[in-house]
Amino acid sequence: MSVHNIRKISLSILREWEDSSNFIDSILDKKFRSNNLSQLDKAYVQNMTLGIIRNLSLLDYYVEKLRKSKMSSETRRILYVGIYQILLMRTPDHAAVNETVNLANGKSKGLVNAILRRCIRERETLLEEKNKMSPQDNFSIPEHIYSRWERQYGEKKATNIAKHSNTPASLIIRSNELLGGITDEDLKECNATKIDDFKGFYETQKLPLNAIEDGRCYVQDPSTSLAPHLLNPSSNHTVLDACASPGGKTAILASLMQNQGKIIAADVEGPRSKRLINNLERLGVKNTEILSGDLRATKGKLINENIMFDSILIDVPCSNTGVFRRRPDAKWRLMPNFTDELIKTQLELVNAIIPLMREGGQLVYSTCSIDEEENTRVISKIIETHTHLKKIDEVQLVPNEINDGAYAALLG
Repeated sequence: MSVHNIRKISLSILREWEDSSNFIDSILDKKFRSNNLSQLDKAYVQNMTLGIIRNLSLLDYYVEKLRKSKMSSETRRILYVGIYQILLMRTPDHAAVNETVNLANGKSKGLVNAILRRCIRERETLLEEKNKMSPQDNFSIPEHIYSRWERQYGEKKATNIAKHSNTPASLIIRSNELLGGITDEDLKECNATKIDDFKGFYETQKLPLNAIEDGRCYVQDPSTSLAPHLLNPSSNHTVLDACASPGGKTAILASLMQNQGKIIAADVEGPRSKRLINNLERLGVKNTEILSGDLRATKGKLINENIMFDSILIDVPCSNTGVFRRRPDAKWRLMPNFTDELIKTQLELVNAIIPLMREGGQLVYSTCSIDEEENTRVISKIIETHTHLKKIDEVQLVPNEINDGAYAALLG
């Protein structure tokens, strides 16, 4: 596909994302299915669109710096595409300017051309200004989110979190021992490096596509192993994995149980439960049944069948503040006081599921959030309400070079 059409598709994705409530990954998936793109073209479109969304505040600063007059939202989007290429992608200047100008219509062509050529002339100054900005502006983190991090973690750690939250994640895979695992030949082919702190995880330069297709490995962030390993169910346990899609944590539970015992993996009916089924089949998980539906409504089925659980994993819906590097659009959806509704949902789920736990059983509450209100404070409320439970252990990861942010607490 021509370079122009690739940029045109990227622009249309940004337009739909700004004008709708759709998540960026679903828009990308739809565009990829409706356009005949090679793997290389898909990678280019994804890198550009996610990069622009990841650096939205910074790009807005540059647009205002280069042209203070009013402009249409479409012209602004086109400038995002051009400025991102010139300053952050280091695309050759002539290609960045010419192809971006061709995205514009009528009088806006001249405006886009003039701004981008000024951007080239002032490139070094603009990049120097970036390095002097506050962390929230430099790394495009909304002020109300960054201020929470600063209060909770302190200035230095908050700055590091912001930096890593704005850095694209590495390619990381988990070896799936249920189907024999990844081979030395696979590791050599994809130039993989073992991650010492997370058993079975490897950082790769490219994906081992055959091993992924065969189910011998799975693309997965190491932080997702935190909750299953904290729960650490025995092979004879009956386990509930609530909110289980896309299945990465379920597969780790099955591996820890050596595909024995029984796991009931639950998630809402629809695309999420279908994705869960497909992934578990591909990964060779044999000890798991799928329960479709919201457990707040469907737990009655389990109660009626007198199913009680030795171990429960509740990976609750959360703000995603620990995974901005993988889901850069999530940070722009969070409004001030974003935890209020989330905490309500989190507590509703936990309160609905705890009665399903066998006496003497254990439960892990987990999120991909790094916000204490969704984590330690929710645990305090759970223990206040369910006085027979106590906190046995908890772990908080923050985003760094290797892993996303995540939280898990073990109750029993």
